[in-house]
Amino acid sequence: MENGSKLIGEFVLSMVAFLFSASVHESAHAWTSSYFGDDLARSQGRISLNPLVHIDPIGTLLFPAIAFFTHVPLIGWAKSTPVNPLQWRNKRVANFWVSAAGVICNFIMAILSGIAIRMLFILGIVDVGEGQDWLIPVATTSIVAIGAVSLLKTFFMINVMLGVLNLLPVPPLDGSGVLSSLLPPSFESGMEQLHQFGYILLFIAVFTGVVGKILGFFLPIAVNLVFLGTGIRFG
Repeated sequence: MENGSKLIGEFVLSMVAFLFSASVHESAHAWTSSYFGDDLARSQGRISLNPLVHIDPIGTLLFPAIAFFTHVPLIGWAKSTPVNPLQWRNKRVANFWVSAAGVICNFIMAILSGIAIRMLFILGIVDVGEGQDWLIPVATTSIVAIGAVSLLKTFFMINVMLGVLNLLPVPPLDGSGVLSSLLPPSFESGMEQLHQFGYILLFIAVFTGVVGKILGFFLPIAVNLVFLGTGIRFG
């Protein structure tokens, strides 16, 4: 019963971290698109941190729940932010920044939470544990303290994962938009054809373990950067 309650608690914390991180990500896309002259997302209320306007029932709720409880490699997502590229000023520049905006915000949130973890470690409020419990509160068994530390750790990891994952140049991930804006115009038709098979390629990458290996490579690097200079190493 205790293990079941702990599992539910971990799931709730994971969903809180994911919903907020995904909301910031999509809101950043909407705000940046509006900045470049497209008010489609703004008119639909998508420049908001309210998770309710960004939730996709399957991608934001169902898939993360299945992945958490069954460990099936499923990717969660928020409702896609609508944009009208025809309204953008300087389309290629706008496409780059609109595509990159969500990733940039995820990395900013990861950096801020990483700084918070490092400060708490320096102050002796948290310590390093083992395995999934690599961050634990010091000298307390308070449920509130354990939950707060777990939320901070989860928030850090989710934003690192969202940032790295969305940089992959596979449609519909943001990395494909970043790549298409950097490539010469002659590649546009090829990128448009790639979009037709993007979801298939992405699911193949997930279920063959390619995505897992990429995230498994970058996560320890991110955690080691947080503890750089302390002699603590992960992975």
